[in-house]
Amino acid sequence: MCHIKCSSFSYWGQNSYGATHRDTANFQQHLSNYCGSDSVINVIPLAFLNVFFGSGGQPSIHLANTCNPTDNATFPGTDLPNCAALASDIQTCQAKGKIVTLSLGGATGAVGFSSDTQARTFADTIWNDFLGGSSSTRPFGNAILDGIDLDIESGSSAFYDEFVEQISYYVTATPHCAFPDPILGGVINTIGFDAIYVQFCKFCGLQNFSNQHAWNFGTWGGWAKTVSPNKNVKVFIGVPASSSAADSGYVDPATLATIIQQTKAQYSSFGGVMLWDASQAYANNPFDISAKNARTGGSSSSSNSQSPTSNTCSNVLPWSSSIAYTGGMQVVYNDDNSDHLWTAKEWSEANFPGGAAGLWTDDGSCRVGTPSALVPAAPAPAHEPVRY
Repeated sequence: MCHIKCSSFSYWGQNSYGATHRDTANFQQHLSNYCGSDSVINVIPLAFLNVFFGSGGQPSIHLANTCNPTDNATFPGTDLPNCAALASDIQTCQAKGKIVTLSLGGATGAVGFSSDTQARTFADTIWNDFLGGSSSTRPFGNAILDGIDLDIESGSSAFYDEFVEQISYYVTATPHCAFPDPILGGVINTIGFDAIYVQFCKFCGLQNFSNQHAWNFGTWGGWAKTVSPNKNVKVFIGVPASSSAADSGYVDPATLATIIQQTKAQYSSFGGVMLWDASQAYANNPFDISAKNARTGGSSSSSNSQSPTSNTCSNVLPWSSSIAYTGGMQVVYNDDNSDHLWTAKEWSEANFPGGAAGLWTDDGSCRVGTPSALVPAAPAPAHEPVRY
């Protein structure tokens, strides 16, 4: 797989603004409209391929008011619409340096596999219909997409490992913030993904950023460094691009700027922002430019660490393998037969200071007195996710 550093992702295809508004001037525009010189979007997943196995054994895609099986011609014997008119838009965006991928699933997708063989065969179908292969049923004509995104929100978690392994291409995933994701949790632990767009909504949404028991980017940051097979994977904060884009999780640009800057300063695995979706973003000021400005602005963060006084760490507890630490928390750990003060760089659990994971900063030796009881934050509990 390739590993591409990007900072702003926005889904396109579902005309989310049109689902809640009647002013057609702000409905989803041509894809190329979002790739102009003023665009700050780096990656655009097309949403969605929502049926894996339809008529004729072919998948189907539904791009709302742009291309769908009802309003557009389909390939004979299938429900796969011919969206060849999009080919030039895709190629225009790619020529301007944008990565255009295909998102599989969505909130109402008919998806899933019954066997290893079916998953691998489907991967070949995706390759031939949308990526670097060839077939007589290519919805986007001669346009070649740059990869795929898994936004799987229903069905079984089985055999996605085999599917992604067979694709062997640029692959991203869009889990819900409640950890672990019940469907995508297994495959992202097994296969090295290029980026993870976490949908921060409901209990662990951005509106709860100040609640350490709710906001759980630290859990995802720790996963990226210690569990993901790709230790360089970047985790993106998935945000609703306006208040009408989701039933929870929206924050104004100023609040988002604070969240981005503090998260960027605290977690090396932070990659940027994912927006749902392009139509909502452009109708909201536009929101994507605000997100990009926040992403590239100056760094600021608050720290909850305790500094050693006079080379002592009398108020700091010893490191424990059973405690989940967040960035800035401090522990005492005996290294080379002497006590050292260590500060967590980001979320960590069962990764000892000085270990290969590199999640701790050695602040030097110190004298240990009697520690007071300090209770570090634990990862947020899993809650029922909701799609936005």
